[in-house]
Amino acid sequence: MSMNEGEVRRAQGKAAAMLTRAGIAITRQEKDRIEICDYGLGRFEQIGTEIVIYVNTDRVCAKELVLFPWQLCPEHVHPQLGDYQGKEETFRCRWGEIYLYVPGEATASPRAKVPADKKAHLHVWHEILLKPGDQYTLREKTLHWFQAGSEGAIVSEFSTKSYDDKDIFSDPEIKRVSNLD
Repeated sequence: MSMNEGEVRRAQGKAAAMLTRAGIAITRQEKDRIEICDYGLGRFEQIGTEIVIYVNTDRVCAKELVLFPWQLCPEHVHPQLGDYQGKEETFRCRWGEIYLYVPGEATASPRAKVPADKKAHLHVWHEILLKPGDQYTLREKTLHWFQAGSEGAIVSEFSTKSYDDKDIFSDPEIKRVSNLD
């Protein structure tokens, strides 16, 4: 189920307001091009991501990832594509809290609030808590997922070239659907 144009515009406005509140300036064109990614589940407020892409060249990519309160970006990996080794990315929390889950020893009491029907599709549970100013680098081909805390979160992503449409999700129901498709 895809979002209609009104839902997309409301989500873009909400994401832009969060960026403004965090002191992150974006242009009018960037606001109109905020990618609203609903993963084809029809549960955008729960499972979704809002993305401002500043640059995505053959060598580098820079984005803002906006997540509404408790919104989850599902577990995925950025695969190797021919000679491209997969995306290496650094997440830097700019506002709110983000709970990043990566391979490693499972966290005994994770902060994430995962919908019961989606827990079976999450395989990595080592929690990295990112607060404003904290950052973490994911090497290529690292399985990961993340969720915003109770206030939502904004994360700057700095990476090698991004091929988001090639991401491999652990949940077979996920479709990489956005308003920019």
